[in-house]
Amino acid sequence: MKNKILDIISFIFSLLLINGGLNKFLNYMPVPEDLPSELLKDNTALMEIEWLIPLVGLAEIVGGILIAFPKTRALGALVIFPVMVGVLLTHIFVAPSGFPIALVIWAVLVWIIYENRKRYFHLMT
Repeated sequence: MKNKILDIISFIFSLLLINGGLNKFLNYMPVPEDLPSELLKDNTALMEIEWLIPLVGLAEIVGGILIAFPKTRALGALVIFPVMVGVLLTHIFVAPSGFPIALVIWAVLVWIIYENRKRYFHLMT
């Protein structure tokens, strides 16, 4: 039963990641007008580095696809981990209003990593 719940939550998480990654290329979700000024400054700075946003988008798409399938979920968690660190730090220091959502997303990622912990032992030996 626990594996089925993890599969469903992981699939929803993967759709969230793929959607976020595709939006970085296609810009189909409008930017909210009430963003904090600090977040706007950070986003403007990120846009100055032309290759950074496409790289994050690609990592989100690839990580999302990998997380969708149980066999590749451990690798997907490793691919998406640096992006999620950025998300968490952004919501801690710049946009605290999104912190509860970031915590839920992090809880899913930590659960995926925990359930695949045996696969990571080979990396550490």
